Amino acid sequence: TLFNPGDKILGPTPVWALYILLFKMTGAIPIQVDTKKDDFILTAEHLRHVLNGRGKGAKAIILTDPSNPTGRVYSATALKALADVIKEYKIFSVTDEIYAELVYGKAKHHSLSEYIPDRNILISGLSKAYAMTGWRLGYIADPKQIMKSIRKINSFLVTSVTDNVQIAAVEALNNGQNDPKKAREIYEARLNFMQSGLEKLGFEMATPQGAFYIFAKIPEKYGTNDEQFAFELAQKAKVGVTPGRYFGKGGEGYVRLSYASSTEQLKESLARISNFVNNL
Repeated sequence: TLFNPGDKILGPTPVWALYILLFKMTGAIPIQVDTKKDDFILTAEHLRHVLNGRGKGAKAIILTDPSNPTGRVYSATALKALADVIKEYKIFSVTDEIYAELVYGKAKHHSLSEYIPDRNILISGLSKAYAMTGWRLGYIADPKQIMKSIRKINSFLVTSVTDNVQIAAVEALNNGQNDPKKAREIYEARLNFMQSGLEKLGFEMATPQGAFYIFAKIPEKYGTNDEQFAFELAQKAKVGVTPGRYFGKGGEGYVRLSYASSTEQLKESLARISNFVNNL
């Protein structure tokens, strides 16, 4: 709906890997913005710098908040500052907020739609908070004039959502508002367990505040080849992690781990990772 071939879109990295390919499918030019130096949070100053440089003339920026793969959450202050820059440069923002209900500790989820409802396109769904991952039911909220075009395009891509999924969604939204709270408590305990164990092994990370991923810098004694580390971990320890470089240039030297698994499986995984790292 938004892009013509040759248009630029900014993507702070690390970012969910498919975004880069989806941008290219539209003919748009993805501009990756490395956020490692700011603990994986795009600052207003950094955004302004990019818009004045290689991202000059960009039509939009996309944010995943809470982030996949880093689990980082943007504060209200950070979002307000970004909103001011977005308004100043008259670009659009697209926010993927699929993990909005899964935020831990003192962190709170906010949306750019609170500050720039006329410029933000909010995408979310029921997959993560309500454990409906395979049912693919999402929703979108955006300015009315953009929605008209989105509906036209969507009607040629998606026929309908199956009846059982629609009924489940109604039940989740009407009677399941407390379910994510229970899930948060479980996920947060798993996060603390995995983070503590990984840090003892020499992994470094910006503390995740949402979603259910840990984005960890691999131990220095192994070097910076995250792809080689991930493949050898899979082959020798039978533990699957995703190389950080698959999430863009900002992810090189890191790996993503998911703690959306049982506590027993996480304990076994951590034991295998420990054995692998200690025997490098």
